[in-house]
Amino acid sequence: MNGEAALLVLAPAFAIGSFLNVVAARVPARRSLLRPPSSCASCGEEILWRDNIPVLSWVLLRGRCRHCQAEISTVYPLVEALTAVLVVSCVVAFGFTPYAALAAAFCCVLVVLSVIDAQHRIVPNRIVIPSAAAVVVAHTAIDPSPTWALWALGAAGGLFLVVLAYPKGLGMGDVKLALLLGAMLGASVCVALMIGFFAALVPAVVLMARHGGAARKMGVPLVPFLAFGSVVALFAGDWALDAYLSLF
Repeated sequence: MNGEAALLVLAPAFAIGSFLNVVAARVPARRSLLRPPSSCASCGEEILWRDNIPVLSWVLLRGRCRHCQAEISTVYPLVEALTAVLVVSCVVAFGFTPYAALAAAFCCVLVVLSVIDAQHRIVPNRIVIPSAAAVVVAHTAIDPSPTWALWALGAAGGLFLVVLAYPKGLGMGDVKLALLLGAMLGASVCVALMIGFFAALVPAVVLMARHGGAARKMGVPLVPFLAFGSVVALFAGDWALDAYLSLF
């Protein structure tokens, strides 16, 4: 049954990924998500429907605008494909259920926040705060418990203390993101943060090796790594947490 449901949501998942590209491009610029229609960033020509089919159009156009031949970033098809994979994975893992819908929405928010942080080094309040509030309400409705609100506050509070102790290492955007992560993941947010911070060490070490002390002034976008840890925690967080606690 889950496999059939996954096939059913595949096409809508690609379409959602296409919309996430619009969100990632327009929210930082404070532009409307609906107007004007999608157009080439180089020549301004409106993108026709046949050139706006997720992934496929990019491949057929060989990554270039039909009108001016300007290069179209690979970020666009990657976002569409990643979104489809995550949404379908939520349906396969959790069935055709309200929780699967919540998990898929959570993954979509992580994708768009990761792209924005990677490109602009910001975590927009217009996305993360409403998303965190919506997840608290939805998760509490699906599984009535104060746990989700408490973990949201606990995760954000923990990172806020880190910001106070080391303001150059984290920002308030990461604290607000922790609200969202705690609301969705509960206790598994510990797994998400641990994996995310360890994953972020990889580019940090590479920068230190290449640039020495100057690397301290080179920022590494943290949201993509926290998003990676959160996806792992979403699908395997309970198992990972139990395995870790069993060591003691």
